[in-house]
Amino acid sequence: MSDAFISGIVVFVLSSFVGFEIIRRVPPTLHTPLMSGANAISGVTIVGALIAAATGSGAVAAVLGFLAVVFATINVIGGFLVTDRMLEMFKKVPGRKS
Repeated sequence: MSDAFISGIVVFVLSSFVGFEIIRRVPPTLHTPLMSGANAISGVTIVGALIAAATGSGAVAAVLGFLAVVFATINVIGGFLVTDRMLEMFKKVPGRKS
């Protein structure tokens, strides 16, 4: 195995642990704003997938680029749907005293 591959694996594992710890310690009231921010950042993934699809040469690159665009779009739309559903929980119900 090359040094670059091992370095990549180490960075991936460390970032996974750091990400898990950060998300675990976020209070529930902050999850909605963080989800919205994460969805906006995920939109950059679509741009990256479009660039990868456009710059690739060959049928395999076109298929993988198309799949990247599709999956990135599903990720962004699903994230916005989840955020919208979470925001619905904070709306006041008419006639209910709190």
